[in-house]
Amino acid sequence: MADRRLTWLLSANAVGNLADGIGKVAFPLLAAALTRDPVLIGALSATQFLPWLLFGVFAGTLADRVDRRNAVLLANASRAVVVGLTALSVATGTMSIWLIYVAALLLGVAETVAESAGNAMIPALAPPAQLESANSKFQAAEILGQTFLGGPVGSLTFAVFAAFPFLLNSAGFAIAAALLIGLAGSFRPKAPAEPTRLRTDLLSGLKWLVRHPVLGRLVIIAGLISFTSEMAQAQLVLYALQDLHLSDAAFGLFTFVGGIGGLLGAAGAARLVRRTGRRPVLVAGIFAGGLGFGAMGFVHQPIASAALFGLFAAAVVTVNVVLATARHTLVPSELLGRVLGVWRTVVWGSIPLGAVVGGAFTQLLGSASATFALSGATQVALAVLAALMLRRFSIDREAVSSS
Repeated sequence: MADRRLTWLLSANAVGNLADGIGKVAFPLLAAALTRDPVLIGALSATQFLPWLLFGVFAGTLADRVDRRNAVLLANASRAVVVGLTALSVATGTMSIWLIYVAALLLGVAETVAESAGNAMIPALAPPAQLESANSKFQAAEILGQTFLGGPVGSLTFAVFAAFPFLLNSAGFAIAAALLIGLAGSFRPKAPAEPTRLRTDLLSGLKWLVRHPVLGRLVIIAGLISFTSEMAQAQLVLYALQDLHLSDAAFGLFTFVGGIGGLLGAAGAARLVRRTGRRPVLVAGIFAGGLGFGAMGFVHQPIASAALFGLFAAAVVTVNVVLATARHTLVPSELLGRVLGVWRTVVWGSIPLGAVVGGAFTQLLGSASATFALSGATQVALAVLAALMLRRFSIDREAVSSS
């Protein structure tokens, strides 16, 4: 039976994701109000995820040396302050595109700590047999907060008063930090017999991941998924506003449909894995996501495009559940923070690269739709590559033997 404290962690995670979801819509809308340059818009997404390239491994290593709950609490409190100052700048009319980049960079640094430490806490609160279900709940909370609720709230409040969504964003992170106070117990990983240097810990996590026959391949696949999908994802606001001719408020409703798809993916992921196994679900999910984005490049009817965006969301959430459970099952608890740090550095570090490349393609090809078509085609090719890379491995059998 899962630890009841999992509910506290899930609640804090849900509120934090709602705050994050409001910001993920409000920040691009604020940037689009200042400039319509696709390279600058893509650079915002790149700036948000750049900290994973710079600090991801360090944050993961830190999560293996400190109390993980306290690390997440401090990170959420820091994010509340940064977004609160952003709201003040917007309200006073002193905001610029460069200040948006600074805020995004600081939020990204705090996120590396919150995500690494928070994710590493899940196996301590959920037994191995329930990890698939627990990860599905956390994925559902992420989708509910970031897209299903956060998207519409962010866009609608931005249309009313530009600083409004940032005030809500700041309050959400503050509440998420407060909820973690109710999470009793110590979440400091087991210390080694003899003290080790930070650099030694960092390298040990990297070596462990690279040498693992399954996770070494999965992290490459996950990084390529992030890169290829973000090429289009970073251009979503331009796709919606320019190609579909949606209003700022309608953009939030558009992402709302993606939230529905994400919830369906989270609800069905565990069942699909039980029926067919992790590898087929992983490959099919990558293929379906590529199909959704690729078709969006040729469809310019808002309802049909929203449905295809929902297909992509359902597929990517299902893939994330499979990957998260594989990590939690295969990685020893005392190494989980470090391995997650390396993993997130590769996967989330690929996002800014994909965002910049996507912006360049949109400028070169003349429309965000063309970038969506290209992104979808590369994801379909990646599904074939993933099937070939994993053909000699059973992710399910590896997980059982290693648990």
